[in-house]
Amino acid sequence: MIFKKAKYKIFVITLLLAQNISFAKIIKDADAKPKTKPNVIFILLDDLGVGDVGVFFQDQRRLANQRNRPFTITPYLDEMAKKGATLEQYCAAPVCAPSRSSILLGQSQGHANVRDNQFDKALANNYTLGNVMQMAGYTTTAIGKWGLQGNGKIKDATEWPAHPLKRGFDEYMGYIRHGDGHEHYPKEGIYTGKKEVYDGYKEISNDLDKCYTGDLFTAAAKKYIVKHSQRNDKAKPFFMYLAYDTPHAVLELPTQAYPKGFGLKGGLQWTGKAGKIINTANGTPDSWMDTEYANATYDDDNNPLTSEVPWPDTYKRYATITKRIDNQVHDILMLLKDLKIDKNTLVIFTSDNGPSRESYLPKNHVEYNPTFFGSSGLYDGIKRDVWEGGVRMPTIAYWPTHIKSKMVIDKPSISYDWMATFLDVAGLSSPVRSDGISLLPLLTGKGKQKDSQIYIEYFENGKTPNYEAFDVSHRNRVRKQMQMIRLGDTVAVRYNIQSAADDFEIYNIRKDPKQIVNLAKIQNLSRLQSNLKARALQMRLADSGAKRPYDNALIPADNVDGLIKGLRETVYQNETSWISAPTNFSNAIVVNNIRLENSNQNAVLFDAYVLIPEDGTYTFGLQTTGKAFLRLHDIALIDEDFNYQAEQKSEILNLAKGYHHFKLYYKKGVKKGDEVLHFTCFKQGEQNVDLMKNTYANK
Repeated sequence: MIFKKAKYKIFVITLLLAQNISFAKIIKDADAKPKTKPNVIFILLDDLGVGDVGVFFQDQRRLANQRNRPFTITPYLDEMAKKGATLEQYCAAPVCAPSRSSILLGQSQGHANVRDNQFDKALANNYTLGNVMQMAGYTTTAIGKWGLQGNGKIKDATEWPAHPLKRGFDEYMGYIRHGDGHEHYPKEGIYTGKKEVYDGYKEISNDLDKCYTGDLFTAAAKKYIVKHSQRNDKAKPFFMYLAYDTPHAVLELPTQAYPKGFGLKGGLQWTGKAGKIINTANGTPDSWMDTEYANATYDDDNNPLTSEVPWPDTYKRYATITKRIDNQVHDILMLLKDLKIDKNTLVIFTSDNGPSRESYLPKNHVEYNPTFFGSSGLYDGIKRDVWEGGVRMPTIAYWPTHIKSKMVIDKPSISYDWMATFLDVAGLSSPVRSDGISLLPLLTGKGKQKDSQIYIEYFENGKTPNYEAFDVSHRNRVRKQMQMIRLGDTVAVRYNIQSAADDFEIYNIRKDPKQIVNLAKIQNLSRLQSNLKARALQMRLADSGAKRPYDNALIPADNVDGLIKGLRETVYQNETSWISAPTNFSNAIVVNNIRLENSNQNAVLFDAYVLIPEDGTYTFGLQTTGKAFLRLHDIALIDEDFNYQAEQKSEILNLAKGYHHFKLYYKKGVKKGDEVLHFTCFKQGEQNVDLMKNTYANK
């Protein structure tokens, strides 16, 4: 490699490729590798609180030596947890659309293109869980709620820019529009009107008489798994994104009891007959109450003299729905066992955000309150809060013989870690644009586990609920701009943010799970406050569609010393179609003017600090004939990876004076010959002074 100045003082890195190397196919064909990759099923519930699942809270509530408190039971999910692992996990955002976008893109809300309440916005055309798993050699399917298709008013589904079939999924069946997911009988539309269900691009709701969506999506999932087991290429693994729309919104009941048995010959079945697509598509919609709760009573805390008060119908409905979910998940696990593929299938069960107080019910019903069952678990907060109850997920990982039984993983993680995890399971590194890390070492006990980058931002008008079960400091709080960061056992929260200078509320989440004692009020935590405020600016990129009061704040420099002039260079082999990070840094060297000759490697990482001479507005520019990706601090700044067409890209940031850490990843193109990487940084109004000459590296 040669560093040289070009006309107009643009900093240029020129890569001289060895002529005896062919880069026509630098990616190893996934199918050429041994066919040992496991199937992956990702089960995502809608508004299921961390406290709604027995093993996470309801079992404690039931067994507590207190008054008779109402509780729900989820015996099969508890069994799944006992045979696998429970995780201490956060969602990326406390409401569904941004949360799901972060999961599918593997990015935090500081980078995902769907934020706040941008329902039905098109998911970014970039790497998704669907297409990376396709490129890893998997067949892919999405079933259930989507809500990220873009321009849902268009009637022709083929014209939706981000239909699941355009975001990496080979097959899709479910609700495309966000609003459709509020109703659980699509054809009858009992409470919110008739809805549309799509099989690929075809609308099929006219065939879905009496289909309760929780049952419908489960039967569709089972059908897909059975069909896959009968394929000629069934050794090719599958990835399933199974996104339920329950228990969210309408608290509608199934038509009947769960069919006897589970798995291949029992439980829910797909008949394929119009008008009776699934075997529970008969009886009366919104009618069947689980016998466990039909006559349930409790002691009313507000009236100590009264005992055995019947549960309001609202809560019988909610409990029936959660019990139904319990059966549905178990049905799928039993099918895997019947097909003898359970030991080769990783199953993740989780939710998109905390419990909701939303419900659409028959007239004269009691309004749903998530504190009735303690759906927030040990925490305060609900959906749309960044308190723990709004962002903690009931997450279970199940993979017989690979994940030990009864594992309790208390190292915190977040939902956008799953892209890196699933790719690690497939034997590949994740795209460097992803903010997640692989959880495979945690799950299997093999390898060194990295720390998750746990960051949440969200905007919501209104106030927090005035629930007596929540600490008084959390009631009737103005929400608006909110942020949450977790570092170790420290959780930092900001509500109603006015500027980047606002202090965080700081809690030791191990000792104080309800976040009652704000340590920032009783201790001198000025240094931690400074670090948190810096981190909040160093791990996100402003989005004009989700403006924040700190978007234009100066991004702080790093507090470093002992640097030397130059860049740290790591040459490595990148074996994925996307840019991935090197796994071995033993060949890293600090260089100034470098010439890389006769290298049989196809990627380079430049790791250094750029010295910003004064506070101001700076433009970073990047262009290459290969692929490149630039991170400044933890900001995913310039992406020239997915579908990159060699165009110039740039980003403008407000930077504080000092050293700013960057990582520039470069991957060679497939054409032989010289390749050029243009990388520039200049202050606004001073385009003739390229600051890339002011680079420094750790010794």
